[in-house]
Amino acid sequence: MGTMNAIEIFDTTLRDGAQGEGISFSVRDKLAVSETLDELGVAWIEAGNPGSNPKDMEFFHLAQGLGLKNAKLCAFGSTRRKGLSPTEDPQVWSLLEAGTETVVIFGKSWELHVTGILRADPRENLAMIAETIGFIRAEGRSVIYDAEHFFDGWQANPDYALETLRTAREAGAGRIVLCDTNGGTFPETIAEGVKAVIKELEVRGDGGNGAGRPARAGASPLPVIGIHAHNDSALAVAASLAAVRAGCGHIQGTLLGFGERCGNTNLAALIPSLELKLKRPCLPPGRLEHLADACRKLAEIANVTIPVNTPYIGACAFSHKAGMHADGILKIRHSFEHIDPALVGNGRRFLMSEVVGRSALAERIRKIEPSVTRDHPVTAILAARLKSLEAEGWAFDGADGSFELLTRRELGLYTPFFKIEAYRVVSEHPAGATIACSHAWIKVFVDGEYEIAAAEGEGPVNALDGALRRALTRFYPELVQVRLSDYKVRVIDGREATAAKVRVLIETTDGQTNWSTVGVSADIIDASRAALVDSIEYKLIQDRGRKIAGI
Repeated sequence: MGTMNAIEIFDTTLRDGAQGEGISFSVRDKLAVSETLDELGVAWIEAGNPGSNPKDMEFFHLAQGLGLKNAKLCAFGSTRRKGLSPTEDPQVWSLLEAGTETVVIFGKSWELHVTGILRADPRENLAMIAETIGFIRAEGRSVIYDAEHFFDGWQANPDYALETLRTAREAGAGRIVLCDTNGGTFPETIAEGVKAVIKELEVRGDGGNGAGRPARAGASPLPVIGIHAHNDSALAVAASLAAVRAGCGHIQGTLLGFGERCGNTNLAALIPSLELKLKRPCLPPGRLEHLADACRKLAEIANVTIPVNTPYIGACAFSHKAGMHADGILKIRHSFEHIDPALVGNGRRFLMSEVVGRSALAERIRKIEPSVTRDHPVTAILAARLKSLEAEGWAFDGADGSFELLTRRELGLYTPFFKIEAYRVVSEHPAGATIACSHAWIKVFVDGEYEIAAAEGEGPVNALDGALRRALTRFYPELVQVRLSDYKVRVIDGREATAAKVRVLIETTDGQTNWSTVGVSADIIDASRAALVDSIEYKLIQDRGRKIAGI
């Protein structure tokens, strides 16, 4: 990166991230993830283990045509197997066949794993490390060495753990990464371990820019030290920051934090802290503001939902609900925000609820009608309307789409795109059948025309959703790209038992943006219908606005 304080970002979404529960990438997905990470500007992409499955090897062959501009792809694998030479180990050969300039080799640093898991002599483990790295280097590839379970091993037997690192260094590893594989080490211990390694090996922590301590005469080139933390104690980001403060110049993690067990260091939370708080650049200039967009793209590819409370890039990261907070933000931005949300590509949100203040409400309305002020009559009307609806069980703080439609109605800026004339939903449970079947029929009116459609679904709401979209697609073909990404039902007052009102909150996506809408009724189908209608209307309003703006 050309700066003395730069930190290398190494993303392992396609390797360690793919080991997370519910995560699975096709070859096409892996190519798309690589392009997304490269566009963001990460330095390294650990793209998989070519010796573990044919899919990863196919990816490496196809990836040679990607033309990445910022990131270098790495193949990942282990030291040679016990009792074999590197030339006899097919897994080692697969790393070379992947065709990457850099190979990541992991080996054992914890003597417990050497004797108890590998069932190897500690001296044999050192030979496995040295011979594998030496073989890869002799083939003209650079090596990143991952010292698995380093911190556990260092605390149990520091001499042996450090000896494994010395072995990797002398064999030619250009980067040595200390792994908190079990994710249980506290940040202060991480810092102590990093400092001990730097003192022992004289590794540099500058990201490869040459500002570290000079090597001893005759020593091998100094490697860059790195950190690979897991989140089993919810400390992965804190541990990585502690490692940087202790001298680390290379950070491994996954962009959205998912991975084995509780996940890896969440790079979306870590990168802004490094760049904006510690002034340690991680990405090329101008790329940090694209962080939130890159996270949304990756989430769509991985078919996951970004937790709304994810720091920096989550939907709630800069959301304000309390009237005092919103008033403070409008007067002095940093009174309730630690950074400008635009720096990471996010935005501020004022959550609309019964506790919202007039100033925040007016600020929100001005996104639709710029002339509205705090003292405008519609502000008072909407404030009263919110209180009334929330008393009935509605909640708009998580339903921005429905709130915008409510506001447009009060402003007289709402024209419905369609009208549901009638609908019917039927659920059948035939005797002896293992799966229930639901059918929906709907009749809509659009621009003087009627359209009737029917659909079958896995449940009544699914069937109704399918029938409504089928009826409207002839008039609005863009709805083909729209799908529900989340559906929640909340019983408002359980004391009324089966007669209780329910609140349905749905999240919808068109692959580019997400929005939420809400419906309330004593009938769960009707509440779902209200949320679905708002969802489609909101999409059509936003598309019309973009067309008018020429976007």
